[in-house]
Amino acid sequence: MKLQFSCLFLLLLLTLSCQENKEQRLIENAKDAKKQEIIFDNINKGWNFNTNPSNLASQGLATMWNEWRVFLTELSQKPKSTIGAFRQKANTLSKKATALKNNIPLAYNKPEIKSRISVLIAKVNSLNLFINLSEIPDQKVVALVSEINTELLSIQAQLDEIVRKNSIPKEEGESDLIQMLDPSRAIPNQ
Repeated sequence: MKLQFSCLFLLLLLTLSCQENKEQRLIENAKDAKKQEIIFDNINKGWNFNTNPSNLASQGLATMWNEWRVFLTELSQKPKSTIGAFRQKANTLSKKATALKNNIPLAYNKPEIKSRISVLIAKVNSLNLFINLSEIPDQKVVALVSEINTELLSIQAQLDEIVRKNSIPKEEGESDLIQMLDPSRAIPNQ
């Protein structure tokens, strides 16, 4: 009799504990869903990239440089539905940003542009990293979006600077002087 009573008590205790776990899981799931919704709203509000060319040099570059045009087009398209859409967009942006290193137009293939592109790639990769974490730091993601906008403006300003420097006319004999200073033209010592 005691054995039956203890088995019945154990079965009742097990049933009650399972119900409490279900209730706790439902409460935790509701909290997680609310938290994910807040994170989505914050990221959705902050996901605004400035893809408009700020000067003539960057407008011309968009027509000449396919990778740059594709990257700016990808930046201008904002995901709308879920955090998963933002994750896919960040992954795509990371791939497009990495492709920027390839085929830089010859007139702009300078260390100043390459370094700014490398910084932009690092920022986009950081964005991809943070948005793909299980606990998304939404404030860092929004901060990275503004940093990416700053880097885009920096690249466009440097493009304008290169165009401005190239438009300065050379003085008479300056090209000859530059050639004479070139060490590759020197007579080799034997």
